[in-house]
Amino acid sequence: MKRNQGNFASKRSPRDGGQTIINLVLTILLVICIVPIIYILALSFSSSTAISTGQVSLIPRMPTLAAYEYSLGKPEFLHSLWVSIQRVLLGCSISLVFTVLAAFPLSRGKDRFPMGTFYSWLFIITMLFSGGLVPTYMIILKLKMIDTIWALVIPGAVTAYNLLLTLNFFRSVPKEIDEAAEVDGAGYWRLLFSIYIPLSKTVIATTTLFNFVTHWNSWFDGLMYMNSSANYPLQTYLQSLVVDTTTNLVYAGSLKNADLLNDKNIKAAQIVLAAIPIVLVYPWLQKYFTKGMMIGSIKG
Repeated sequence: MKRNQGNFASKRSPRDGGQTIINLVLTILLVICIVPIIYILALSFSSSTAISTGQVSLIPRMPTLAAYEYSLGKPEFLHSLWVSIQRVLLGCSISLVFTVLAAFPLSRGKDRFPMGTFYSWLFIITMLFSGGLVPTYMIILKLKMIDTIWALVIPGAVTAYNLLLTLNFFRSVPKEIDEAAEVDGAGYWRLLFSIYIPLSKTVIATTTLFNFVTHWNSWFDGLMYMNSSANYPLQTYLQSLVVDTTTNLVYAGSLKNADLLNDKNIKAAQIVLAAIPIVLVYPWLQKYFTKGMMIGSIKG
């Protein structure tokens, strides 16, 4: 029996020990990432009294929905939420159209588009160098897009990274499909809409997810391009609350909710509400994400 145990121990490879260490490190990182989220949730569901007396840790104390009721009933929060929804819908749609229209001709090869490499490098250069903050603001100002939704959508309509993912994905489509369609008389538009786009669901879902997260989480451009706080997108509005050193609570002349509401649980509730769309959308697109990244990152 002892000999069998010794043989079993000798069969354990160093790789098993390395895998154990990796699992331990990943578990620690998971806990580090999850604990702040749980704490914010606990704050959002706790009463002002429990928060002020330091009773809240990772479990809500004196549970209440008052912070959520207050946030959802606040016109400024709802309006900024609507601005972000418009931004996501417009931004993702415009970005998808222009990215696909730019990637398709660039993927055709030198024999069909001799200048394709040159234009591809023009896009790649934008990943390395930018025009700068002040010139970008001056362009938006000259185009009279300040204080409009277009200032949040147009500057990031086409990103070089998403373009390269889509371009390389198109290049991975077998040329035999192209040739067969051309023999049947299909033109470029027919090729794009009847063959390439239906085959590109994975990369389209991947780039759409990138655009969705970018537009939903961006706050600095709203702060820069919007002169009126009434036009702030949601993340800019939340950022203004976080950095505001004064309380943002208005109890309509009454202190009857002072034991339920304070600045901390209201901010926590608004942060949770702002994260819900990401949590809902990501699982639907996750199955396409890995495949789109792998195929779009490698030239076929």
